[in-house]
Amino acid sequence: MDLQELSDRAEIADAITRYTLAVDEGDFDRLDTVFTPDAHIDYTESGGVADAYPVVKAWLAEALPGFSTHRIHMLGQLAFDFADSRDEAAVTAYFHNPMRIADGRGGERVVEVGGLYQHTFVRTDAGWRSRRLHEKVVWTRGF
Repeated sequence: MDLQELSDRAEIADAITRYTLAVDEGDFDRLDTVFTPDAHIDYTESGGVADAYPVVKAWLAEALPGFSTHRIHMLGQLAFDFADSRDEAAVTAYFHNPMRIADGRGGERVVEVGGLYQHTFVRTDAGWRSRRLHEKVVWTRGF
């Protein structure tokens, strides 16, 4: 592994962290620093939508605040598979996402989702950006 690959891995890891912080904090404009304008995002395994980035960004801003009062992502292993061109990488990130939601009786309960974020990152003039995200749900609890 050379210095360029180490730098690329760090930049991609930072982008994935920006993604989770943007979603958890409801700062959906920050997602513009994570995705390409033409990115495709698929949340269908968790009951969400699959569409182009601008549509999914608007859906997140509308759906998440009503679904969960508190969100927090925890990331685990990151796996990188760089293309021969070194300008594209398939990246998998393990995630655990517990959320507090209203229980319908005036209280709250915790629901959890665990799985894999499967990204295709590309090198752009603005740095590494995700061109594709598929959220693969491996397990849920509390739904």
